[in-house]
Amino acid sequence: MSSALGLGALAATGPLAACGGGASASGLAAEPAVDLRGATIKLMVNQPHVLAFTELLGPRFREEFGGELQVTAIPYDQLTSKQILDVQGGDGEFDVFDYFYFGLGELVAADALVDLTDWIGANDDIVADDFLPSVYDPYTLLEGRRYGLPFDGDTHVLYYNAEVFERYGVEPPATWDEYDAAAAKITRDSGGSVYGAIVEGQQVPMILGCSFINRLAGYGGTLVDAEGKPAFAGEEGRAALQHLIDVAPSALPTPLQTGFDQANSAFLSGQGAMLDTWTDLGLKAQDPASSKIVDKWGVVTLPVGGGNTTPRTALDAGFGLGVSSASAQQDKAAAFVKWATNRDNNFLLASTAGSGIDPARTSVLASAEYAAAAGEATDVIREGLQGDPLAWPSRAGAPKALQDLVDQLALAIQGEEEPGAALEKAADSWTRELG
Repeated sequence: MSSALGLGALAATGPLAACGGGASASGLAAEPAVDLRGATIKLMVNQPHVLAFTELLGPRFREEFGGELQVTAIPYDQLTSKQILDVQGGDGEFDVFDYFYFGLGELVAADALVDLTDWIGANDDIVADDFLPSVYDPYTLLEGRRYGLPFDGDTHVLYYNAEVFERYGVEPPATWDEYDAAAAKITRDSGGSVYGAIVEGQQVPMILGCSFINRLAGYGGTLVDAEGKPAFAGEEGRAALQHLIDVAPSALPTPLQTGFDQANSAFLSGQGAMLDTWTDLGLKAQDPASSKIVDKWGVVTLPVGGGNTTPRTALDAGFGLGVSSASAQQDKAAAFVKWATNRDNNFLLASTAGSGIDPARTSVLASAEYAAAAGEATDVIREGLQGDPLAWPSRAGAPKALQDLVDQLALAIQGEEEPGAALEKAADSWTRELG
């Protein structure tokens, strides 16, 4: 799909406050046009998003504007802290941050992001009402102010190896009990040549946090209640954690050392039969350059458990793009954020294998072109993003609270802490960190 935004459209991006050498987190306003021609934009991005910026957006940016994107990739367990350090440490190297939405409050508390509320309101061609309602507020809104635009509409689904399922006579699971039975049967009957499940358990919120929260949502639980108090230490949370403990013998060794790259590689090579992960895996699964299971996989919504019968996914570690308060060219940085999140670019990224980017716009998710790219996964992806996915907390203190949670989960999975006690300790931390 060719970009509909040319130089003229980008020239309508608005001013923004004068942003010479002084760093400022004050809001930007829309007045004169901003010219991106020949601009150099420096970005700090999540490591798995490198291809999206360097091989997809970078060439398009050069073609449209004759400009350059200078991309620095940061491991996902260091991203928020590195962004804060760039501002508070005085380097001020970057213009745009590719930020975790659960780190939004931490970034705002550190005055690391520019308030874009008025600028967004004055730029109708952002078409803000096209952003998916399920992600727009969680990714960008804090105490009534907006600090970015949605970039990556992350949710999880359950992928399975259809060939392996047929070989061992199992069906795609609708419940976590059925998932356990299928995982155990495949691992046992294959003699360990194929593992029934791949569980992402690396001890960071983006990995083990997602695996726990997927199961928490499946059992009908939530992270915080209507008053903002931790709500994951009850029956649903205990069931979710117990599931992670019980599935380990049937899973790819060892879950607590399995991160994003290892999990994807194991599934795409046929080494594991089930993986709950981000929706773009289907694009890789159909790419012969990276997959040995082309046309041999399927996808379903995340299973349910206990007394819950309503499937629900979660907003697992999604991303927005925001303007660094230390940027010396906040006007151009905001213009880039606007351009990078437009419909055409969101489609380009969401429909390209390896980009790591999922739909963030309704028009992309609903389009026939996206359905053609996503193939069999389309309906399941739409169901999750158009529904009511479980959002993670994003106020200040959330990264520390989430890390404390996964640390306790890991202790329980290792057998060093009783599950109920581990969750209670994590809940106490959430009360301290989030108030």
